[in-house]
Amino acid sequence: MVQAPVRIASTELAQLAIALIRKSGCEYGDIRICSYRNQSLMTRDRSLSNLSDDVSSGFGVRVLHNGAWGFAASHRQTPAEITRIVALAVETAKGSRLSQQTPVRLVPQEAYQDTYITPIEIDPFEIPIAEKAELLLTISDRLLSYNARGVKKAFSFLHFNREEKTFASTEGSLIQQTIYRSYPGYWCTAIANGDAQNRTYELPPLNKGYEHIDKNDLLGNVERVAEEAIEKIHAPESPSGIHTSLILKPSNLFLTIHESVGHPTELDRVYGYEANFAGTSFATTDKLGKLQYGAPWINFIGDRTQPHGRSTMGYDDEGVRSQQWYVVQDGILVDYLTDRETAYRLGRNRSNGCAFADSWSNVPMVRIPNLGLEPGKPGDSHTATLAEMIADTEDGILIDGIGSFSIDQQRRNFQFGGDAFWQVKQGKIVGMLKNVTYHSMTTDFWNSVDAIGNASELEQCGTNLCGKGEPLQIAQMTHACVPVRVQNIQIGRGS
Repeated sequence: MVQAPVRIASTELAQLAIALIRKSGCEYGDIRICSYRNQSLMTRDRSLSNLSDDVSSGFGVRVLHNGAWGFAASHRQTPAEITRIVALAVETAKGSRLSQQTPVRLVPQEAYQDTYITPIEIDPFEIPIAEKAELLLTISDRLLSYNARGVKKAFSFLHFNREEKTFASTEGSLIQQTIYRSYPGYWCTAIANGDAQNRTYELPPLNKGYEHIDKNDLLGNVERVAEEAIEKIHAPESPSGIHTSLILKPSNLFLTIHESVGHPTELDRVYGYEANFAGTSFATTDKLGKLQYGAPWINFIGDRTQPHGRSTMGYDDEGVRSQQWYVVQDGILVDYLTDRETAYRLGRNRSNGCAFADSWSNVPMVRIPNLGLEPGKPGDSHTATLAEMIADTEDGILIDGIGSFSIDQQRRNFQFGGDAFWQVKQGKIVGMLKNVTYHSMTTDFWNSVDAIGNASELEQCGTNLCGKGEPLQIAQMTHACVPVRVQNIQIGRGS
C-alpha cells in the first residue's frame, strides 16, 4: 500500500528556510509560501462560456548577499526542496553581484508575528457553482429580452480569489495572511446602422465575500443598462477638437488616477528600474516637495488599510505593516510608493509598504496600493455634489465608466475614453453622445479641477488587472474617489 506524503506545516518550512539563509552568510532573506485559488464564471448570451477554478501553490525564497539580490522558487513544498531552493537563491545572488554596480541596501523593518484575514460574511467558494451560473444566465437573459430594440449580445461574469501566504524573514517576522476578493459585472452590445456600442455595469472589485454579489442591485440595473446601450447606439458622435468642461464620475476617474498619479509615483519607475513594459516617470525626485501636481484642493492618499480595498491586507510582501500616507497633499507631490530598497535610496527610514508579487514564483516589486482622491472639504468653495456640478455647467460632458486609454512613456500626455457620455447644456443633461475621448497633460489636468465631490459621494472603484514588469505581473487596487469637474479639456472622437 502506498502511503500519502506527510504534509508539513508552512510555518515549519518557513522556519527551516530562514535557518538555512542565516547559515549562508546573507545579510537578509525571506520566504513566501503561497496558495492562490481563482474561480471565474462568464456567460456569453444564454450559455456559460467559461468556468475555471484553479489553485496554484508554491514558495519563493529571496536573499540579499553582499548587496545583491538572489531569488528562486518551486512548487514542491518539502524540506529537501526548501534546502535546494535556498542554496540556488544564494548562488544566484553571488552571480548577480559580479555585474552589480551599487549594492542594495534596505531600510530597517520591525519584526512581526501576526495573522490577518479579510473580514468576510460569506465564503464565496462555499456557494454552489449552479447558483452562481443561474444568476449570470438570468442577467444575460434579461439583457437579451431587448433584442428587438437592438441589444444583440450579452455578457456577465463573477470572479473570486483567495490568497493564502506565509511570510518569514531573517529579521524575525512570521506573518500569515488570507485575502478574499469578489467581483461581479455584466455588459451588453447594441447594434444598429452599421455601428455597435457597449454599455457596462459592475460592482467594483473589492475585498469582500459573496455578500458583495448583491443580486437585487445587479438585476435591478439591467433595464437601465439595456436602455442606455440602445440610446447610445443612436446618439450623435462626439464633437472633436473643442475644449469644454468635463464632469467625471468615480467610475471613470479612477482609471485616470491609476495611470496619471499611481504609476508615475511608483518609486522604482521613477528611478528607471521599470522602463520596458510601461515607461518611467516625469515625477522625478528633484520635484519632490515642489511639483504642483494638482490644484490646492487636490489630495491623493495611499491607504492599504482601507476597509474592503482591493489591495488592503495586513502586511505587504516584505512584512511591512499596512499604513496610510499622502502622496499629493494640497496639490504638491510629497511622497512616493516605496518598498524597502527604494525607500533607502530616497533617504527615508522606512518603507510605506508597497511591495507585492502576484505569485509565489515572482519577485516582489513596487505596486500601486489603494490610492484615492480625498473628497472636498465641507464649506470649501470648490466642494460640490454631482448634481451641483451639472447645474453649474453651461456646456460640458458627463462621463461614466471606462473605455480605451493611452498614456506616454513618461506618464505626462494622456487620452481616456469612457463607457457612457451625456451632453450638459445650461445646467441640464440633454442627451447621450458616443465615442468621446478626452486629452490632456497630467499636471494640466489635475490643476484644472475646479469642483470636487464631498464625502457622501465617495465610491470605491478600482481594477483587478494592473500589469507591470517583465515577466508580467498582475496586481489589483482600489482608487476611491468622488466626482470632479475639470475645465477647458480637449475633446476628441474615439472609435
